[in-house]
Amino acid sequence: MSDKARQRVEAIGKQLAPVRKVAGASSGPRLQGKVAIITGTNSALGIGRATSYQFAENGAKAIYLCDFDNSNLESHKRDISAAFPNVQVHIRQFDAGNEEAVKEVVGHAIKTYGRLDVFFANAGIVGKPVHFKDVEKSEFMKVMETNAASVFLAAKHAAPAMMKTSDEKPAPWGSIIGTASVAGIRSNAGPTAYSAAKAAVVSIAQTCAYQLAGTNIRVNSICPGLIETGMTAPTFETARARGTEKKIGQLNPLKRGGNADEIARVALFLASDEASYVNGQAWAVDGGLSAGHPFVPGKIA
Repeated sequence: MSDKARQRVEAIGKQLAPVRKVAGASSGPRLQGKVAIITGTNSALGIGRATSYQFAENGAKAIYLCDFDNSNLESHKRDISAAFPNVQVHIRQFDAGNEEAVKEVVGHAIKTYGRLDVFFANAGIVGKPVHFKDVEKSEFMKVMETNAASVFLAAKHAAPAMMKTSDEKPAPWGSIIGTASVAGIRSNAGPTAYSAAKAAVVSIAQTCAYQLAGTNIRVNSICPGLIETGMTAPTFETARARGTEKKIGQLNPLKRGGNADEIARVALFLASDEASYVNGQAWAVDGGLSAGHPFVPGKIA
């Protein structure tokens, strides 16, 4: 490099300000000191449980494990506490569509810690896998209540709590995440009621994000593809028994099903400061399934 060129580079370098960072080191704890509520955490194979471990490993101050079924909650609490003794773990048994219960757990977080930073509304049911003409209205509405109304209630009560400030939290901040599904953005990925509810989750996240404009509270949804969880376990177990496991996920470009931890890591990112400019989005985590139209090579016509 000539002296003149070197001088020009040095001059430009002196004009550049340091890179402005909005979060801590990506290799460090991403939720240091934050308080989080997660619904749908009971399943041993579930996204909720996997996310609770990610949150604990990344420095969360307190985590609330919530589910309608509490058969595994105590053991999850013991495991997390043993692995991450600095994390305070609370368990709650309630229906995520029960407004009073949602209000209570949010209130407890504020009363106990003076803050709420993350609400991952992950609870969900699939409903009956039958033709829509065979679904009763009551069954349809139950799926909507558990899958969609629960996300609405999470946003309704978490948002005001996330606006509260303190010495430890000098400015409003929060991340609300709803578990939608690839079925909420594409057809043929789930029954009608389930798909409608998951589409509603996407819309709730988008509309709430705009109604919370200027508050520094973000609302996003995650749209998983076929993930091995307690809900989908029968599909995976049947395939393994038949020796057809390799066919699972054959319609997506990765040619496989997903793992709950793969969803949990996206939830962790959305919950963290690193996602500070991600808002109102529906993140498809589906191996690429929703990126195109499935077809069988050589059999287009």
